[in-house]
Amino acid sequence: MKFLQIEERGESRLCALLGNEAIDLKATYLAGGGKPYKAALFNDALTLIENMDESMELVEETMGIVSKGIRVSLPLPDRLKPPITYPRKLLCLAGNYAEHIREGGGTAYDKSKVTPRVFMKPPTTTVIGHGEPIVIPRNGNRIDWEAELGVVIGRRGKFISAEEAYDYVFGYTIVNDVSERRLKVPKEREPREGDRWFDWLNGKWFDTFAPMGPWIVTKDEIPDPHSLRISLTVNGEVMQDSNTNHMIFTVPELIQFISTLLTLEPGDVISTGTPEGTGAARGIFLKKRDLIRIEIERIGELVNPVESER
Repeated sequence: MKFLQIEERGESRLCALLGNEAIDLKATYLAGGGKPYKAALFNDALTLIENMDESMELVEETMGIVSKGIRVSLPLPDRLKPPITYPRKLLCLAGNYAEHIREGGGTAYDKSKVTPRVFMKPPTTTVIGHGEPIVIPRNGNRIDWEAELGVVIGRRGKFISAEEAYDYVFGYTIVNDVSERRLKVPKEREPREGDRWFDWLNGKWFDTFAPMGPWIVTKDEIPDPHSLRISLTVNGEVMQDSNTNHMIFTVPELIQFISTLLTLEPGDVISTGTPEGTGAARGIFLKKRDLIRIEIERIGELVNPVESER
C-alpha cells in the first residue's frame, strides 16, 4: 500500500494510491457508513502510523468499501504534501556508501571497525513534499543533492536488536539530503577546533533541504530494502545511479545502532545515506530553475524544482 498526503481546499487529506487514483481514506470510510470516531485514524499520516495495528485494519476495511464501488477520490496534483507532516525525528546517515566516501577523498573502513555516523535535520523546516521547491538561501554557496532511501519507523523502541528491527518498520520513502558544501561564514570569525565539522553540519539544516516523498510504501511491498536501484538526475542528466545493496550498514544494523542512542518513535524517518555521484565530486552545484528527479525502484519518483530565496 502507498500512502500520500494531498492538500485539498486548505486541508490535508490522507490518501491511499490505487493505480493512479488517490483514494481519500477518511471520506471513503465515512461514505461507506463508517464510524466517525474511528475515522479519526485517517486524520493524517502520523496518526495512522502511531496506531499502526488498528489503522491498517481500518485501511483494509476501507479498501473493502472501495471494492463495492463506494469511493471518494482526489486528482493527483503536481505538488504533494510530505508523506508525514512532519516526522518526529529526521535521522540521517553520513558516509553509508563506500564509493561516496571515496569520491569525497575519504577512506571507507570495514564496518566491523567503525560505527554509523548519524546526524539530525529539523523536520518542521527542512521537510518539503514532491513538487515543492528547494530554495537556495541567500547565504547559500555550493548546494548539492543526495538521493537516499528513507525508512519510516512504525513502533516505539529502544535497544532494538537487528533481528527484530523490521518489526519496527512501517515502510519506505525517498529523501533528498540537500547539503550546503561550503557554508558562508563571517570573515572575522576566530578559527576554532571543530569549525569545519560544524560548518558541514549547519549546511544540512537550511529550510527546504529535505524533500521527501512522494509517498510511503508499506514494508510488505518491499521485502528487501537492499536490492533497490536508486538514481538521481538534474535537468535530465544522470548524476547518481546505484543500488541500495551497496549500503555499508544495513537497515536492521542502523535501527539497532540508533536505538542505542535514543528512543525510536512512530513517525521517525531514518535517511540511510547516499551513493556516489554527488555534485561536490563533479564540481557541479544546484542553481535556480534546476529540476531534480530521484527514482527508487518499487517506490517511485520524487521531483523538486530549485528556486532562489527572494
